Amino acid sequence: MLFDQGTPAPLRKALNEHQVSPAFEQGWSNLQNGALIAAAEKELFEVFVTTDKNLKYQQNLAVRRLAVVVLLTTSWPKIRLCLPVVVAAVDQALPGSYREVNVEVAPDHARRPQT
Repeated sequence: MLFDQGTPAPLRKALNEHQVSPAFEQGWSNLQNGALIAAAEKELFEVFVTTDKNLKYQQNLAVRRLAVVVLLTTSWPKIRLCLPVVVAAVDQALPGSYREVNVEVAPDHARRPQT
């Protein structure tokens, strides 16, 4: 699994059942989305996790083998509250699929009472 630049690093620990490589560790920090996705497919990555909401408008994802999971925020505190939803989206990703994960609203069981 490849993490795009904006994907919060702490998410890596929550996905410990997957092999996760951030783009910068691959030496791909300067690659834009099309080139980054092509490089990921060439290296046989199966899932691309990004926070780029515009990716579906910028790239023709229909011809890709890579599953794309888009987190609709870069906020780690919000993502952390919805980890089961994010992990499920990654676990269920199929080759060529595209899925947006809305983590702006935490599930009821994860909300903290206002004090």
